[in-house]
Amino acid sequence: MPKNLKNKIRIKLESFESKRLNIACQNILTKLKIRKSGSVGGPIPLPTKKRIYCVLRSPCINKDSREHFEIKTYRRVLDIFLPNDEIKSILFQINLPSGVRATITKL
Repeated sequence: MPKNLKNKIRIKLESFESKRLNIACQNILTKLKIRKSGSVGGPIPLPTKKRIYCVLRSPCINKDSREHFEIKTYRRVLDIFLPNDEIKSILFQINLPSGVRATITKL
């Protein structure tokens, strides 16, 4: 990896709804492309985490009757190469849709 690409910011986005996650990715990309500084890699889709919960329908009778519920967590990763102070200030001003969690790390 070249020395100039080691300085980057990684943004991890998570949400239970894929539509809101895609909207958040587009918001970030449009804000950064307007400034035209640095290059952006992504959004890279990561595997969807799926949690399945099994619940008894009735606690006393019909022990064989159960319901299954699942929660899917969708994830995306954005990499910003060669960030400057302007990009860092833009990232903290972006409004994300409700239900989207963002984690920003410097690599």
